[in-house]
Amino acid sequence: MTNYGIPAAVALVCGGKERPHLHGTVKFFSRRDGTLVTAEICGLPESETGFFAFHIHEGGDCGREGFSDTKGHYNPCNRDHPRHAGDLPPLLSCSGRAELTVLTNRFSVCDIVGKTVVIHDQADDFHTQPSGNAGAKIACGVIRAR
Repeated sequence: MTNYGIPAAVALVCGGKERPHLHGTVKFFSRRDGTLVTAEICGLPESETGFFAFHIHEGGDCGREGFSDTKGHYNPCNRDHPRHAGDLPPLLSCSGRAELTVLTNRFSVCDIVGKTVVIHDQADDFHTQPSGNAGAKIACGVIRAR
C-alpha cells in the first residue's frame, strides 16, 4: 500500500472468537480536502460475493462477543443509509485479504477518534434502513489518535 505519511488516527481491527485470524489496520489521515482512510485486512472468511460491509460505528468500545458495544452507524446528521457519515465503501476480499483507500469529506479525524470501525459478514445493500442489511459484526477496532 502507498505510504501517505503518519496517520492522525489508527484502528487495530480484530475478529471475534469465531474469526480469530481476522485482523488488520485502518488508518486515518487528515487532508486539506477531507479524511483519507486506508484499510489493510487479512483473514476475511469465504463469502458468496466477496464483499464485506465496512462502517464507522458510534460506540467507543468493541465490547463483548458480537461487538454489541459498537452501537449503530456514526450518523451525526441523522441521514438515511448510505449517507451516514460512517458509511464507507465495502471491502472486497481477494483470498481473504482486502485493501481499501478512500477520501471522504463526511467526517474529520477529530470527529471519529474514540469511535469504532466494524466489518460485517455480508455486503451492504445500500438501501435497507438503518444499516444496509449488512449482517453480523465480525471484526472491530477502536479508533485512537496517534
